[in-house]
Amino acid sequence: MADGAGLGEAATAAASPAPAPGPSLPPGWRERLRAGLAGTWASLWFVVGLGLLYSLRVPLRLCENLAAVTVFLNSLTPKFYVALTGTCSLISGLIFELVFPRVRVNFGKIYIKILIFECWYFHKHGMSFIEQVSVSHLRPLMGGTERSISESTSLSSNRESETTRQNLSECKVWRNPLNLFRGAEYRRFTWVTGKEPLTYYDMNLSAQDHQTFFTCDMDILHPSDTVMQKAWRERNPLARIKAAYQALELNNDCATAYILLAEEEATTIVDVERLFKQALKAGETIYRRSQQCQHQSPQHEAQLRRDTNVLVYTKRRLAMCARKLGRIREAVKIMRDLMKEFPPLTMWNIHENLLESLLELQAYADIQAVLAKYDDISLPKSATICYTAALLKTRTVSDKFSPETASRRGLSTAEINAVEAIHRAVEFNPHVPKYLLEMKSLILPPEHIQKRGDSEAVAYAFFHLQHWKRIEGALNLLQCTWEGTFRMIPYPLEKGHLFHPYPSCTETADRELLPTFHPVSVYPKKELPFFIYFTAGLCSSTAMIALLTHQFPEIMGVFAKAGDHETSEAHPSLRTSTLASHLDSVKGQNIHGRELSLSSLSDAFEQMAPECSSSVS
Repeated sequence: MADGAGLGEAATAAASPAPAPGPSLPPGWRERLRAGLAGTWASLWFVVGLGLLYSLRVPLRLCENLAAVTVFLNSLTPKFYVALTGTCSLISGLIFELVFPRVRVNFGKIYIKILIFECWYFHKHGMSFIEQVSVSHLRPLMGGTERSISESTSLSSNRESETTRQNLSECKVWRNPLNLFRGAEYRRFTWVTGKEPLTYYDMNLSAQDHQTFFTCDMDILHPSDTVMQKAWRERNPLARIKAAYQALELNNDCATAYILLAEEEATTIVDVERLFKQALKAGETIYRRSQQCQHQSPQHEAQLRRDTNVLVYTKRRLAMCARKLGRIREAVKIMRDLMKEFPPLTMWNIHENLLESLLELQAYADIQAVLAKYDDISLPKSATICYTAALLKTRTVSDKFSPETASRRGLSTAEINAVEAIHRAVEFNPHVPKYLLEMKSLILPPEHIQKRGDSEAVAYAFFHLQHWKRIEGALNLLQCTWEGTFRMIPYPLEKGHLFHPYPSCTETADRELLPTFHPVSVYPKKELPFFIYFTAGLCSSTAMIALLTHQFPEIMGVFAKAGDHETSEAHPSLRTSTLASHLDSVKGQNIHGRELSLSSLSDAFEQMAPECSSSVS
C-alpha cells in the first residue's frame, strides 16, 4: 500500500502542469551579462589594437618585415610543414579530448593516429610520408620547383659552379640604351605627379657610369676637369649643375660640363639638343688633340679613351634628340655612322636605338639585316632583339590569323615560325607580354635594366608598344600564343629550352631599380605550398573553437548536442545505444530511496516505442 501510494503521488506530481514562468529574471543573469560585457570589451580592444597597428605600419616597417617573412616561408622545406602538421595534430587532439569529449573519436584520435603513423614511417624509411607524397606527387602538380633530397645529392660540384657563373653573368645590371633625359623628361614627370621615377640605387649606378666614362687620371692637370670630377660625385642635382657652370667659367670648351647641363638642367628636348651640339663641338676638338698624343704614355691613352667615350655618348644622345623631334632619318644616319666608326664600343648598345628608329620608319628589310648581325649565339641577347625578331615573323601572318581557323585546319609553316619566335622571346623575358597586351600599366623606364627582368620589360614596352599596335593582328597572335611557352618550360629555374634557366636574382635587382609605386612582376609566380594553407586553417579553426568554447560554453554545448543529434539521425544504428542509455537512466532512478517498479519500466518502454520502430524501419 505504501508503495502504491508513493507511486500515485509521483504520478500525480508528474501529471501536474509546470508553473508558468514569471516576469522575474532567471538566476545567474548577472553573471551572463558580466561575461557578455567582458567579451564586448575584449572585441573593442581588439579593434583598437588593429587600428593602432595600421596607423603605425610605416614607422614599424611592416611591409618590409612582411616581405622578409614571405621570403622565409618560401625557403622552408617540406620537413618544416611535416613537423608543424604533427604538432597541430597533437594540440588539436588534446583540445578536442578536453573540450568535446563526445566527438573526440572523430577528430582528436584521428590526429593522434596520424602523428603516430608519421613517426613510425619516418623511423622506418628515413623520410616522412607527407614529405614523400608532397615532393614526389603533389609538388609537380602544384607547380613547385624544389628538388628531392636524392636529386640534390646527385649534383656534382662542377655543375653547381657552372650554374653559379651563369647566374652571376645574367644578374649583371646593364645601362638602358633608351634612357630618358633627367631634366626634360624624368623631372617633368615629378613636377606633374609628385612621384620620383628613379630610385637612389639607379641614380647611384648612373653616377658610377659617369665617373667611369667621363673621368681619367689626367684630369688633375686641368682645373675644369678636376671640378667635373667632383661634380659627378655630388648627390644633389643643384650642386652638380652649379659645379658644371664653375667648370665652364674655367674652360668654355669643357664638353663634360655641357653634357651634365643637357642631361639635368635643360627642360625641353630643344634645349637638350642645343647643349649637346655645344658638347659635340668641344668634344671633337679635344678628341683630335688626344689622338695626336695617345702614344706618349699610358696616361695619354687613358685620356684618349675618355675623350672617345665623350664623343660617342654625345653623338648618340644627339641621335636620340633627333628621333624625339621627328627627324628619324637623321637619327638613323648618326647611329649608322657611329657603328661604323666605333665598332668595338658595343657597351652603348647603339644597335637597339637603331632598331627602334627603323621600326618607326617601317624599314623591315634593314631591321632584318641588323638582326642578322646582332642576333647571334655568341652575342648577348636582349628583349629588343628577341621581340623584334618575333615581330618581324608575326607581321607576315598576323593580318590573316584566326584562332578558330588555326584550330580547324592547323598552323601553316609561317605561322609555326611566328609562334616559335614568340615562344623564344617569352622564354627570354616573360614579363613583356603583360605590358604589350596592356594587362599591366607602364611607367617611365629606369636608367638601368636587369636583363630578363621586369625592368627590361618596362623599358622595351615603353618604346615598342606603338610598333606592335601598328601591325594589324600582331597583338592578337601574341595574346593567343604567349602562354604556351610555360608548358614547354615547367621548371624555368632549373632548366630552360632555348636559353639558360631563368635567373632567380632578377626580382631583387628589379625592386632596387623600379620605383616603389610600381608592382614588380615576379616570374615564376611564387605561391605558398598547400601544406601551409592546410596548417594555417587547422590552427586557426582550432584556436577559434577553443576561444568560443571558453567565452560561450553554454552555446557551444548546444551546438555539440545538435551535432550528436544529427549524427544519430544519420546513423540509425546509434539509436540502440540511445535506447540503452535511456534504460540505464530509468533503471538508476530512485524516488524516495526506492527502485521503480515494473510498471514504471513498462511506461518507459511505451515512451521509447516510436523511436524503436523508426530504428527498425
